[in-house]
Amino acid sequence: MDTLTRQRGEGSPEPGAAAPRLDGATARSGITAPEPDGTAGRQVDRIAGVGLLDGRVVDVDIAGGVVVAVTDAGVDTTGGSGPVGPAVIDGRGYMALTAPAEPHAHLDKALSWGATRPPGCDLGAAIDAWRAFAVTVDEDEIHGRALAAARRLVASGTTAVRTHVDLHSEGDPLRGVRAMVRVRDELADVLDLQIAVMVRDEDPAERARDAIAAGADLIGGAPHIAPDTAAETHRLIDLAEELGVGVDLHVDEFLDGDHGMLTAFTDRVASWEPGRIRTAGHCCRIGTMDASGQSAAATALSGAGVGVVTLPVTNLYLQGRAECTSTPRGLPPVRALLDGGVTVGAGADNVRDPFNPVGRSDAIETAMLLVIAAHLDMDTAWHLVTDGARDVMGLPPAGPAPGRRADLLLVRASGLDDVIADAPVDRIVLRAGRMVSARASVLVDPFLTQTSTLTQASTHPPDLQEAP
Repeated sequence: MDTLTRQRGEGSPEPGAAAPRLDGATARSGITAPEPDGTAGRQVDRIAGVGLLDGRVVDVDIAGGVVVAVTDAGVDTTGGSGPVGPAVIDGRGYMALTAPAEPHAHLDKALSWGATRPPGCDLGAAIDAWRAFAVTVDEDEIHGRALAAARRLVASGTTAVRTHVDLHSEGDPLRGVRAMVRVRDELADVLDLQIAVMVRDEDPAERARDAIAAGADLIGGAPHIAPDTAAETHRLIDLAEELGVGVDLHVDEFLDGDHGMLTAFTDRVASWEPGRIRTAGHCCRIGTMDASGQSAAATALSGAGVGVVTLPVTNLYLQGRAECTSTPRGLPPVRALLDGGVTVGAGADNVRDPFNPVGRSDAIETAMLLVIAAHLDMDTAWHLVTDGARDVMGLPPAGPAPGRRADLLLVRASGLDDVIADAPVDRIVLRAGRMVSARASVLVDPFLTQTSTLTQASTHPPDLQEAP
């Protein structure tokens, strides 16, 4: 399975359809999915007068879901004989960026904090809190929260997500997988969704086989918390090879100890054919190694073709709680891995659940934390949540360049520093050349006696208009 991008249209909601009612934990938390707006699904043929990262102001032409031309703004490359009435976005004041991808989410857990509310905890306590809650929920409850979380990601600019999903020991073991498949089908027009099933050491192999048959794409798991780390690593890779799928494993999500699985993992997948997905999430332990250890890890990962996903929001929250002095950051050495030729992406991991009580479902937040906690420059941080994330996920290149898929995020800003520092509200999201979200900041005058809003010219969203 070399390409996991889904293009399923059946079951997709009509543009402008209302979000479903959310039950259980999501309703109690007050968190709801953003309502699909009336612009969703509209084809875009040109973005006029938009800025690029290199400072140019250009027109971006799109056809068949792909960027076909990027020219200086105002230069008509069609000779006046283009299609009648192409849909044109007025991009003045906006920047066109590659739309982010989220390479490591847990949509089945997302937005459950309101129902669980555990005290500040480490990884083990978070796992216990989640498992206690998970026995109380059914497929519909999981689906409602996951759909809300996925829509929040789309509204922020993300057009592709890989989510991990648990198997369950009580009741229907596949209820989480089925909920994720429903979300994938319902959002097929606005989001590419990959599903990695979290296989625990207590899960029989047949349960994992059933999950792949039910629609999961990848074998996942966390062998570092199994009683026999190496044996569990080999078991999961055996399953992936048997089923002809890739793997995305939680790797060494701890800071101290000798129960690492990195070597067993890289040794096993080094002989896999190019293009077959092999991903290592977290990799926190590498960050506590000395320079020679980090270099050796980078060499092993690069040589095996393993993509690494760093997850600053959650691992800054979970890791290092036992240290009272010089608290470690809980991240892999991202710069050293990049310098060692490793493909690296970045994601948010958990959002408002027992593993992380905060998070905005926004890749700009992840990029900001990479600048602060991983000491990356802004261009590299943005690369990790866009091109790097897509590379890890096995997705085709996207962005405002000819030949790339027209998955684009338009943000009202004058530079990438504005984007990462300010996280502007004004955003337009395109997936394969179709607008899937358009949002703008609105100022409300609290002194008016009747309901009304004031919108400043500087925050007015651009028009999507039929060209004359």
